[in-house]
Amino acid sequence: MIQVSICVGSSCHLKGSYQIIQIFQDIIKNNKLQDKVELKASFCLERCTKGVSVKVEDEFIDELTISNAAEKFQEYIVRRL
Repeated sequence: MIQVSICVGSSCHLKGSYQIIQIFQDIIKNNKLQDKVELKASFCLERCTKGVSVKVEDEFIDELTISNAAEKFQEYIVRRL
């Protein structure tokens, strides 16, 4: 199972982390990936200047925004499946 940690700290919250969580949840549900991808909320991942902080296993997704969340999901998560 791929573990995805999404920061919900104040800086990332203001940048849309909760909307990104919803986007990721929708992608996981629509593609029946519930048994392959685990989403976790996390507090500061110490990369606040690079967009919403998201860590996929041991790799960070940089410059993640609401508008590119689906694309980044494909790029960083689907390729690991």
